[in-house]
This record gives sequence, C-alpha cells and structure tokens, in this order.
Amino acid sequence: MNVEDLDLGDVVYAAHSIIDDGSMPEGEEGAVLAEAGARGVIVMKGHVEEDPSLTVFLVRFEDQEMNLGRPIGCWSEDLVVPESEAEAVTHH
Repeated sequence: MNVEDLDLGDVVYAAHSIIDDGSMPEGEEGAVLAEAGARGVIVMKGHVEEDPSLTVFLVRFEDQEMNLGRPIGCWSEDLVVPESEAEAVTHH
C-alpha cells in the first residue's frame, strides 16, 4: 500500500527517527519525536496550501510504554506501511 493512500485511523511506522525541526509547540529543536520503527496512527491528513501535491499527516506515535504521544506532522517519506500485519510485528 502506498503511504499517499492512507487515511485517518491507519497504522504506520516511522521510516527513520523523526526530529523536532523547531516547529513543535513547546518542543525542543533537535529532540527525537519518534524513534525509527515506532508504530503510530494517522489522526489527520491534509495538504500544504502553497503546494497541494504535498500531503502532510498528523501521526500519534507510541512511546516505549505503548502510550500515544502528541500529534506530529509528517511527510510521506517519514512513514512506512507494513506489507502485512506479520511484517508489522517483526518490525516493532
């Protein structure tokens, strides 16, 4: 499945460590927001007004205790979709 085809409630994984670029409210630039391979759920999907071809996803990733964190804005290249649930389990 293509990341662009995903919608609200779909499970995704962080393709790499997602770092705060300074745009997170009350965040710390350079802080790790989600570790590579972290499981998350899409809570919102939208497009960049200046470039509607760019899709932005708001994703809540699980922490080490399996609690969902605050929503993080992600680009398609920040996310991966497992081919199957069995693969998802081996990557987490």
